[in-house]
Amino acid sequence: MGRLIALATDYYPRLSTFQTALRCACPRCGQGALYDGLLSVRDKCDKCGLDYTRLDSNDGAAFFIIVGYSAVLIPLALWLELALTPPIWVHVVLWVPVVLGGSVLLQRPLKAWLMAQQYRHKAYDGSALN
Repeated sequence: MGRLIALATDYYPRLSTFQTALRCACPRCGQGALYDGLLSVRDKCDKCGLDYTRLDSNDGAAFFIIVGYSAVLIPLALWLELALTPPIWVHVVLWVPVVLGGSVLLQRPLKAWLMAQQYRHKAYDGSALN
């Protein structure tokens, strides 16, 4: 009887990985914070206690940002060069902040989305997530 009550209180609804990633929230409960700092992942959720140490995106987010963001920015930089032929300092002043700022801003939600996908599809180290 006690086990049935425990199971009923341990139920967490299936959350959208996209929405939890945009909020950088816990993939299980959607309430707890995922990050401790800019990109430092907490050890566990402060609301439901999910162990984040088994969810790790490694360099996946950085790889997708390098490939995807470059696929957008390189054609834009080439178009600017061919259409307007600005001096090199214009490229430096324009593209360095765009590349660095965009990469940092995309890193948090993309890393959170990859961790949410790992949780949803149980792609972790093999031990059961609680």
